[in-house]
Amino acid sequence: MTRTLLSFGHGFSAQALGKRLLDQGWRVIGTTRSEDKAEALRAQGIEAVIWPGSDMREAMKAATHVLISVAPNEDGDPVLADLRDEFVRVADRLEWLGYLSTTGVYGDHQGGWVDEETALTPGTKRGQQRVIAEGQWWMLAKETRMLPLHIFRLAGIYGPGRGPFSKVRKGTARRIIKEGQVFSRIHVEDIANVLEASIKRPRPGGIYNVCDDLAAPPEDVIEHAAELLGAPVPEAEPIETADMTPMARSFYAESKRVKNDRIKRELGVTLTFPTYREGLAALLAEEQE
Repeated sequence: MTRTLLSFGHGFSAQALGKRLLDQGWRVIGTTRSEDKAEALRAQGIEAVIWPGSDMREAMKAATHVLISVAPNEDGDPVLADLRDEFVRVADRLEWLGYLSTTGVYGDHQGGWVDEETALTPGTKRGQQRVIAEGQWWMLAKETRMLPLHIFRLAGIYGPGRGPFSKVRKGTARRIIKEGQVFSRIHVEDIANVLEASIKRPRPGGIYNVCDDLAAPPEDVIEHAAELLGAPVPEAEPIETADMTPMARSFYAESKRVKNDRIKRELGVTLTFPTYREGLAALLAEEQE
């Protein structure tokens, strides 16, 4: 049987994994919402499906592995809402199912450390919706007793086309200063590293924080990006007086350092980009090739 990944919401992180699996001879089926995006996926060798709107039964039957990276809504996970019965039918045939969540489920810890055993106390709507979705998947796994569920809680994602360089070049990058504020991050290729390692070493019921080794203040990342480009470092702006949208300000509502010991210990992962410094240097080198 051909190893087949069915990827719901085949976006930035899923595409990094999909490329690796295609290179290894896998079949990859990916869903997207628009025909334009579907055509772009097909150009990568992905069997693109428009969903919601398509009958997914044949794809579900073909899948040996499933990745869920669709954003939840107020009711939880829309994939389960639409296809719960199908997952019940195929639970005993799947070798691996990965759900991409967020470290936002831990809420604010004022710069303190969290690990996979930390209580889930999200303070944002996005984090609360992820907790609901995680819970729905756990309930289904408990009900079927066979669903090989793995939860991956991702830190802030960056990678090609998703880094600070564009804003620094345009002069729109900002160094917003909030005392004690730190974020954890992860390069998209290291997300793929972790997912690939889990597929090779499945442990149903596993929960993994996916982040690099250095939680850092956001202003440090902007400063380093400017230095790499030889551009002026943006002036520091105290958050108390900074003019920000509610969405932008919400990213400063939570501060924590996320432990990643488990991906190393259980999955044998060695991060390609252990801090933002290596990651940004690699992104800049790719741009200049």
